[in-house]
Amino acid sequence: SVASTILSEKGMRLNAVREDIVQLLNEKTTVTRVKETPLLAEFSRDLSDAAMKNRLDPLVGRAVELERVQQVLCRRTKNNAVLIGEPGVGKTAIVEGLAQRIAFGDVPHFLADKRLLALDIPLIVAGTKYRGQFEERLKAIMKELTENPNIIVFIDELHTLVGAGSAEGSLDAANILKPALSRGEIRCIGATTPAEYRKYIEKDRSLERRFQAVKVEPPTETEALEILNRIKDRYERYHRVAYSQEAMEAAVYQSNRYITDRFLPDKAIDLVDEAGARAKLRAAGFSEEFSELNKNIRVAVEQMESATAQKDYERAQFFREQEVLARENLQVVRDKFDVEAGGQPVEVGPDDIDDVVSKWTGVPLTTINQDESAKLLRMEDELHRRVISQERAISALARAIRRSRAGLKSPHRPVGSFVFLGPTGVGKTELARALASFLFGSDTALVRFDMSEYMEKHSVSKLIGSPPGYVGHDEGGQLTEKVKRHPYSVVLLDEIEKAHPDLFNILLQVFEDGHLTDGLGNRVDFKNTIVIMTSNIGARHIQKKAAVGFQSSSAQEVQRSVTDLVLGEVKRTFNPEFVNRVDEIIVFEALTDDDLREILRMLVGQLNENLAGRDLRITLTPDVIDWIIDLTCKDRSYGARPLRRAIQRHVEDPLSEELIRGRLESGEIEVYLDAGVLAYRAAGEEVEGRCLV
Repeated sequence: SVASTILSEKGMRLNAVREDIVQLLNEKTTVTRVKETPLLAEFSRDLSDAAMKNRLDPLVGRAVELERVQQVLCRRTKNNAVLIGEPGVGKTAIVEGLAQRIAFGDVPHFLADKRLLALDIPLIVAGTKYRGQFEERLKAIMKELTENPNIIVFIDELHTLVGAGSAEGSLDAANILKPALSRGEIRCIGATTPAEYRKYIEKDRSLERRFQAVKVEPPTETEALEILNRIKDRYERYHRVAYSQEAMEAAVYQSNRYITDRFLPDKAIDLVDEAGARAKLRAAGFSEEFSELNKNIRVAVEQMESATAQKDYERAQFFREQEVLARENLQVVRDKFDVEAGGQPVEVGPDDIDDVVSKWTGVPLTTINQDESAKLLRMEDELHRRVISQERAISALARAIRRSRAGLKSPHRPVGSFVFLGPTGVGKTELARALASFLFGSDTALVRFDMSEYMEKHSVSKLIGSPPGYVGHDEGGQLTEKVKRHPYSVVLLDEIEKAHPDLFNILLQVFEDGHLTDGLGNRVDFKNTIVIMTSNIGARHIQKKAAVGFQSSSAQEVQRSVTDLVLGEVKRTFNPEFVNRVDEIIVFEALTDDDLREILRMLVGQLNENLAGRDLRITLTPDVIDWIIDLTCKDRSYGARPLRRAIQRHVEDPLSEELIRGRLESGEIEVYLDAGVLAYRAAGEEVEGRCLV
């Protein structure tokens, strides 16, 4: 137009002129609105005014829900909508989006003149200590709402209406508002979660029928990514950073994978926000100049107060001038930092997102950003570092884990569910620990339960929590609470055959659906866990095969026959539906002499790690190793467990006495067999050593 051309020629930006005009109009309108509705101005937040001033984040998507809310608001009676969705899915964002559309005229004409106010129920209740004071205040607010039909009121956490302001012999907020809500005198939008809607609003049928429910489902990953891309500029300006597209994608993917107890887009937005704060702090670093000036200010203030207390006002004036000078220099340093920070923005990449996820979930950073395919391919080698022999068991476990991680099984089930069978002391529990360390970075990721504690029918409820009405029902279950706090873990159910049969019915739901509901009604996700059950069922068949021994040519046939015998006993012990839901039943073999020697060397290596601080190292000669095995492992039914006790008794205990007496010097010590008695000497020497008694 001609006007825009003239303004442009004068060097004026059209957007700036438009913003100035809107601001002047808003200032006049705000004063008028406060005069018209003084109580609403005091007890609510004007979302329409915030939308005009561009203080609200943009709404992305949600066209169906927004249209549904507008339809309800345009009804003649009961024109009240309640947005029902899980925390963080964007219920409040929909209302703010409606306020923006009204502010910019992007709504039908019968909603164009409406104002959207967010009512603060706790603020209304605050200070009403006398009977009738709350009712009087709320009735006055309702009078303002009925006299101004262009106002739409938004009540976040709608369930707080029930019981708000109630006392003995008085009404709560919900009952006061019911008549006006029913007649259509007040247009209201509420927001609450499904659990709170069921608990508070559905029970009050007369309140429920006055609201039309609008379900708000979490967005998909694609929709969440679009939301992040639309709002990221606001976080970039606030943190003075620049988010890469890879960081946005990582925030959505990593939050959906690792943060399972929250919902998109809230958890992804929080990741982006904290990653920006992390990058900003990292870029700011530590300024010695800034610290020194702050220290000077503190010293000057202390000296000034000391001089004032001593009535030495001349000295106090001197330190006052020192304080003022230090504060001026501090402001100069701050301005310099602001200029430097305002230059090149700090780049936020996927590594920053990974670091925040690691801090939130406890999953090690290497597990998150390491190339998982390469890691899974070397799985057998990593497990063999801690578990000696058991090639078939480790190979079967690795195949099942790779199959799961490759996406060839249902995403709604746990990562894997296994039954480890074999005699005691062959490495079943140690393999579970090694798997937890390999996949989740630490042995602490192993959650262990001894099933002998759950032999009674009533004890099974301890796993998921007692039902309502019983003692301790509000404490949650032992299994569900641990998995809720450590969703990325290996759950070890030791000696599963000792548990009560009702326990298997609980595990069926975990294996099939990947979740459990505890006594509090909370759904606990098992999709990121690995469930391992150990058992000694069929151990006698394995021991019998190991004791008799076979030629290598028939070893495979014998192993197959032993496995068939063990699996047959498993099927007789457990129900078919339980056996069918387990991913893999893995049979461990009995340990051979070579396996026991390797385990003994590994135990000596662990002892040397403990002695590293004393600069000592111990080696055992082959004769000593064979002597210890012959002495302690004659009965192979105990597996390798006696070896640890033998090392403690015959090596650690005598050496600890020698250390205390000061007879051991730093260096390498060789333990050898001297006439049937253990002795030690410096490695490489042929002289007679000291006996270990």
